[in-house]
Amino acid sequence: MSVYSEVPQADPVAVFKLTQDFNNDSFPQKVNLGVGAYRTDDSKPWVLPVVKKVEKIIVQDDSLNHEYLPILGLPEFRSSASKIALGDDSPAIRENRVGAVQCLGGTGALKMGAEFLRRFYNGSNNTRTPVYVSAPTWENHNAVFANAGFEDVRPYKYWDAQKRGLDLTGFLGDLESCPEHSIFVLHACAHNPTGTDPTQDQWKQIAEIMMRRKLFVFFDSAYQGFASGSLDKDAWAVRYFVSLGFEMFCAQSFSKNFGLYNERVGNLTVVAHDADNLKRVLSQMEKIVRTTWSNPPSQGARIVAVTLNSPELFAEWKDNVKTMADRVLLMRAQLKAKLQALGTPGTWEHITEQIGMFSFTGLNPKQVEYMVKEKHIYLMASGRINMCGLTTKNIDYVAESIHEAVTHVQ
Repeated sequence: MSVYSEVPQADPVAVFKLTQDFNNDSFPQKVNLGVGAYRTDDSKPWVLPVVKKVEKIIVQDDSLNHEYLPILGLPEFRSSASKIALGDDSPAIRENRVGAVQCLGGTGALKMGAEFLRRFYNGSNNTRTPVYVSAPTWENHNAVFANAGFEDVRPYKYWDAQKRGLDLTGFLGDLESCPEHSIFVLHACAHNPTGTDPTQDQWKQIAEIMMRRKLFVFFDSAYQGFASGSLDKDAWAVRYFVSLGFEMFCAQSFSKNFGLYNERVGNLTVVAHDADNLKRVLSQMEKIVRTTWSNPPSQGARIVAVTLNSPELFAEWKDNVKTMADRVLLMRAQLKAKLQALGTPGTWEHITEQIGMFSFTGLNPKQVEYMVKEKHIYLMASGRINMCGLTTKNIDYVAESIHEAVTHVQ
């Protein structure tokens, strides 16, 4: 009898199961629109040219070694990562009230923030503070906060399925009616999975209520630069909230905008009221890191730090990011045009109104099942597709398949 005999079999992680099913499919025209990673027009992963260049610089630098980093991570990575989130001229940075923790990807940054908030926010070890995540959201948001010990993870209204856009009225209503001191996880840009972001005016309304009702702001920034092609535009909401005086967290991922998916490069930017509060927060973050991964890896963080701290390499990186963003925008325009040319029932304006890697197509679960089983086009059950999975070679087939699914499956 095994000591593990009572362990139940867990369900597979949906997005990775989808990729496995795709890989096992022998159909020649199969298409993978599930995985959240950039692909070239040849459906290949892309190592950014600037990353290849920086890797060579690192290899040839004989001053580097494999000693432990500081517990909170590579200092030049943390400071430069926070700077691209908050801006070069951020008053909060100048006032020495911004700090950071190098984390294992964006997920690790969310985990660090969640662990800290459960221990020290809204009282000591208060597991009952409500945590609000958008409906829908990236599925890991719920799990990360629940696993950190929060007992009350709730949805806030976000997506209007009829309108195929933002449910601003519902969102603002939830902000007004939630308990004071609730934690809200906000997508900084390129909302996952809907691709629908508030406008600047709408962000201002959101911020006004959150400030008035003493709600905690926790931004998740996984696509800065990747969404619009502009680092500054994609960081507007984060910077606006900081300008109003919010104390807040911002989880940053460099998986998408540097293509460093398996290097796990993340950063948790902490904005505090003053330097003294920041010092005490970071002292506790050290304790949490020590019992979680103890010390972070250097390779990916060094690639990002070298790039962001060199004007020439920084400019080249911004150009690489714009290349990726522009390809996504082109695929959006082409898919919408092809669906409209086919006379596909419904409105498809949302495909170009949405932003970032993903599009929330509006396909229902039966239509998604038809796409997967009959057309060998793999997408999430929610109807989310990765626009990078589209290429000039498969876009006609995908558009025709969506047309068939919408026309024949209700």
